[in-house]
Amino acid sequence: MDSRTIRHRGAEGKPEVEWVRAMRLFVSVVQHGSLSAAGRQAGLSTATVSRLILALEEGLGGRLLNRTTRKLSLTEAGQIYFRQVEQILHQISEANDSVAQLQSVPRGTLRVHSRMLVGHQYIVPALPAFLAKHPEIRIDLIMSNHPVDLVDRNIDVDIRIGKLVDSSLVARKLASSERMVCAAPEYLDRHAQVETPLDLAAHNCLTYRINLGQTVWRFIDTDGSVVAVPISGNFQTDNGVALLEAVRAGVGVGLMPDWAIVSDLASGRLRRLFPEHRVSYTEFDNGIYAVYQQMHKTLAKVRVFIEFLAALFEERLGAGARDAALGREADKPRHVKSRPRKR
Repeated sequence: MDSRTIRHRGAEGKPEVEWVRAMRLFVSVVQHGSLSAAGRQAGLSTATVSRLILALEEGLGGRLLNRTTRKLSLTEAGQIYFRQVEQILHQISEANDSVAQLQSVPRGTLRVHSRMLVGHQYIVPALPAFLAKHPEIRIDLIMSNHPVDLVDRNIDVDIRIGKLVDSSLVARKLASSERMVCAAPEYLDRHAQVETPLDLAAHNCLTYRINLGQTVWRFIDTDGSVVAVPISGNFQTDNGVALLEAVRAGVGVGLMPDWAIVSDLASGRLRRLFPEHRVSYTEFDNGIYAVYQQMHKTLAKVRVFIEFLAALFEERLGAGARDAALGREADKPRHVKSRPRKR
């Protein structure tokens, strides 16, 4: 490589590769603090490294290094160039690794975060099959009901509920979802009749704690009319599993995602109220999403896990399975007669 090769970096073929090689050498010289140390790492003589750095400087049209007999130091231009080139080389390495992953067997540790309820009902039961299919992958599963920073926590895949806010991430929708007001038959038999959303003011409503303010359930009917109903009860929690168990036990009325209660509705263990309304705490997009960083989308371990999840949720919550259960529930009487309300 000579200065002419460096200068004509836009030509086809080898020159662009040699330009990257020269940048790597420059970064190595800065990191090691000497030409000789960088040369030993690269298997080159000190004279060859010096010649290549000079060619790089000539191609750029500016000096990057101050050279004395005792030490090397960066010029102002060298400091700027070093910071940017170091990032560029890191991105090149990641790109190379991504391509290599496409051709390799999925392996390594896969760090997964999931919300509690969906993790408990769907993710955890499915992991043995996934691990059996991919024996060189190790799962590190974290479950919580709090948002996590994928970069800070080094998370490969995050299973989230609801709309994606951070546009720097990639989201794969695994299933659509809506929330449903439901209760156990035993609760409905013991309490006043529930005919409209406003009747909930007289009922024990079990709540998912998302803040410390007044809990409000928002209802939209078929005409698009919105009703906000303040509700209260004797039990609240930030754990979806605990909330579901309390509703099943007949403690009160709950607002649950449909995917969490499909089997309960099909078996009659729970009954849906107000099927003519859509209802939510805040947003009405309550779908299940697999979220991951842009740079991880080509990693084999991430790719196969996302595809596994997509197949899992299609099988468990696809149109046939879910609509059959919810369709049977929709045909049942919407309200249950009970004892007259005490005055």
